Amino acid sequence: MIQYKTKEEIEIMRHSCLLVGSAHAVAAAQLKPGITTQQVNDWVETFILDNGGIPSFKNYGGFPAATCISVNEAVVHGFPGPYVLQEGDIISLDIGVYKNGFHGDSAYTYAIGNVSDEVKRLLKVTKQSLYAGIDKARQGNRIGDIAYAIQDFTERQHGYGVVRELVGHGLGRQMHEDPQVPNYGKRGTREKLKAGMVLAIEPMINMGTKNVEFLKDGWTVLTKDRKPSAHFEHDVCITSGDPDLLSSYAELEKAEKANINLSWCHD
Repeated sequence: MIQYKTKEEIEIMRHSCLLVGSAHAVAAAQLKPGITTQQVNDWVETFILDNGGIPSFKNYGGFPAATCISVNEAVVHGFPGPYVLQEGDIISLDIGVYKNGFHGDSAYTYAIGNVSDEVKRLLKVTKQSLYAGIDKARQGNRIGDIAYAIQDFTERQHGYGVVRELVGHGLGRQMHEDPQVPNYGKRGTREKLKAGMVLAIEPMINMGTKNVEFLKDGWTVLTKDRKPSAHFEHDVCITSGDPDLLSSYAELEKAEKANINLSWCHD
């Protein structure tokens, strides 16, 4: 069942969503070759707790960490650990915050040092597809309109693989609510969008095949051909007018641009 939010609830929820962006900025300021993914997780978790939040992902369904950290061919749900970041890696951080009764959830893929033009293009196109989907998040449209916009831009126009097994979702008092928000589909299909719905829209786009492999840890998802994958996610409220973006990349992008150890891939 879809949970519609009041205007008051949306404003409370916005705070959680913006706190996620601030947590991303903490990581973005410090990412560089030579650090471990566990260090990144610990920075994020400390920041969330220091600001009165709870990491949404920690212990969620048994997930062991505060942050999903997925490197290179890992699509989503990677575990932080001893892996040392290297020049040319890409790292997707998926961060959730629970505060004042509501969740925020946002993902972003960063480029460590110099990465190939091919990888930069993947990141740029995936991020652009997120906004193509958000543009369709309008009252009277349907979930399929968001899905089609993302698939058309990434798969049909750029030849990338759109992951089928993993989708976006409703967001609110629960981390995952109805409806599901696929990144592929037909226009005019699935649930109708109405004011008060909050969606986590999150393209997961592979450089090569759309096919993925689930590891035995029960969480980590890799591309079948081991080519890189990118992941971007925003929280969006449906209104009677334009989509209301509850999460923000402004703070993290400022930190990303200022960090000489990161490549800027989005111009």
